[in-house]
Amino acid sequence: MTGAGGDLVVPAAVVVGPPGAGKTTVAALLGARLALPVRDTDADVEAAAGKPVADIFVDDGEAAFRDLERRAVAEALATHRGILALGGGAVMGPLTEAALAGHRVVFLDVQIADAARRIGLNRDRPLLVGNPRAQWLKLMEVRRPVYARVATVTVATDGLTPEQVADQVIEALHLQGAEGAR
Repeated sequence: MTGAGGDLVVPAAVVVGPPGAGKTTVAALLGARLALPVRDTDADVEAAAGKPVADIFVDDGEAAFRDLERRAVAEALATHRGILALGGGAVMGPLTEAALAGHRVVFLDVQIADAARRIGLNRDRPLLVGNPRAQWLKLMEVRRPVYARVATVTVATDGLTPEQVADQVIEALHLQGAEGAR
C-alpha cells in the first residue's frame, strides 16, 4: 500500500520477542520518543474476535487464534507506518515470517530469569499453562532461531530498563524521529 506521496507505507520498526521481553512497553516508548503511532497485533486480534487472546485460545483453539493473528500482522505490515509490536508467536507462521522480509525487525531477546520476573510467566499466557518456566524454555528453543532469522537487529533486554532498551533500538536502527524513521 502506498501513502499520499506515493511512498510505500511500512512500519518504522516491528518489535518481536517472547513473553516477558517487553515488546508492548518498548513499542510504546519508541512511539512516544519518535512521535509515531503504535500498534499491537494482539490488540488487533482481540478487537477482531471481540474477546481477549486467552479466551480465543480456550473458546476457538490455537489454530483460530493463529489465523486471526496472521491476518492482523499482514494488514498491519501493509498499512501501519509507526511502531508495530507482534504477539510472541506471530513469527512462527511461514507466511508471517516471509512477510517480515525487508522490514526493520527488532528482536527483544530475554532470558528466563528476567522474563519470569517481568511477567510471572503465568497470567493470561495460554501457551504457558502447567509448568510456565518449562513451557517458556520449550517455546524459546523453537522460537529463538526464528526471531533471530527475521531480525534486523537483536537487543538483549536482560537487566535493562524499558527506557534503556528503547535507546538501544533507536541507536541500532538509526531512528531519529518521525521523519528519520521512514
